[in-house]
Amino acid sequence: MASMYKLLIRFSFRSSMQYRFNFWLGSTIAALIAFVEFALLAVILSRFGTIQGWSVQESAYLYSILILSKAIYRTFASDVHHLEKYLLSGDLDGLLLRPLPVLLVLMTQNVSVRFGETLLGLGMLAYSLSSLAADDQIQLWIAIPLSVLICLNGGLLLFGIGLATAATGFWLTRIDMLQNLTEDATHTAIRYPLSIYPGWLKGILTSILPVAFVNYMPALYIVRGEAGPWMLALSAAASLVVLGAGAFLWKWGISRYQSTGS
Repeated sequence: MASMYKLLIRFSFRSSMQYRFNFWLGSTIAALIAFVEFALLAVILSRFGTIQGWSVQESAYLYSILILSKAIYRTFASDVHHLEKYLLSGDLDGLLLRPLPVLLVLMTQNVSVRFGETLLGLGMLAYSLSSLAADDQIQLWIAIPLSVLICLNGGLLLFGIGLATAATGFWLTRIDMLQNLTEDATHTAIRYPLSIYPGWLKGILTSILPVAFVNYMPALYIVRGEAGPWMLALSAAASLVVLGAGAFLWKWGISRYQSTGS
């Protein structure tokens, strides 16, 4: 199965690279948009100093982890996010006819490596970690490997939420508005320190849609020292729970899917 996945990924990537100008232009634009969004936050921080005690460097850390986690998710499972178009067009029926799991095939469709966002995220991460290390707030030999791990964990968590949201399409068909809530809105929210939000919203972002475990909660330990190593274990547990819920909904939904030809 692993070798088949690699083969499908390779074919999909080659297909996307047939239009290289569009590929690189899209990557550049996506990176510029993310950079401008953080630049606006940096301007605010430079004017007021901190946001609820979070400095520019710490906020850059949150932002970079989010960008890298999202890049991992959307690189390896981009078309899971676009399941609605398969449902509306009936193209999902064609995937059901293939002798492979539908989710595996879907995850290898239209693979697009997010080079621009990845480079921007790495650059912001390097800036934040080096600045924090210069202030003796962190130790690089600990912070760097832990940051890599939470990026991978964050990618899994975002994939789990995306999979669960996509699976509702088997009942709702049109899920773009739901995705705006569970993915776009929550991703926007965790660009900033969770401490700026009211209690009810914090509860949503740490329990119902636990995206806070992508960056904010692990950062409390890695860059702020306000929590113990147990926070990393809790973040990993959150990812496993969300991923398990997403897989359950997917399996349940696809078993009840009625194709356009039935």
